[in-house]
Amino acid sequence: MDEEMKQSPGGKTKSPAPFLLKTYDLLEGVRDKSIGQRIVSWNGEGTGFVVWSPDEFSEIMLPRYFKHNNFSSFIRQLNTYGFKKIASKRWEFQHDKFQRGCRDMLAEITRKKCEPSIFPPFLKASKDSRGDSADKKSDCLSLMEENESLRRQNLDLQMQISQLKALEMKLMDCLNVSIHGHHYHPHNKIRRLF
Repeated sequence: MDEEMKQSPGGKTKSPAPFLLKTYDLLEGVRDKSIGQRIVSWNGEGTGFVVWSPDEFSEIMLPRYFKHNNFSSFIRQLNTYGFKKIASKRWEFQHDKFQRGCRDMLAEITRKKCEPSIFPPFLKASKDSRGDSADKKSDCLSLMEENESLRRQNLDLQMQISQLKALEMKLMDCLNVSIHGHHYHPHNKIRRLF
């Protein structure tokens, strides 16, 4: 545990974020297991990692280490900590401080800083507050991440609704043609369900 902690400039001991520790443990845990390595592994140099099968990674690996099985959420977390996707045809990620055999460097990885304009006024800390600002920032970042996740889920659902409506229209047209033959009469058209 001592190797995971770093001394910060202010003299406080800094430990790595749980997300980083879990991701590192996930990769170290599959090192000797052939099934796991088929799903996710360190890259050849140990300077990054590759998710070989995103579907299996979501179904099998994520629930073992995290409280979800959402690959998109995992990617967003990686982005939050400054990981870069370095291959266009596969899910390979890299961070200068995230390397095989260098668990002690995880404490040096920090979240990206957000622009202050992103925070709504009610989330900004007041000047006279005496609470722990690190906790407040963490809470704000968590809320912002959740908000962004919900916004993306909403967009995904809207897109699915749009696709389903288009499919409904195609099915209705096909049904209309099969019932009424090739003669299209607006008065005979089957009524839409929605």
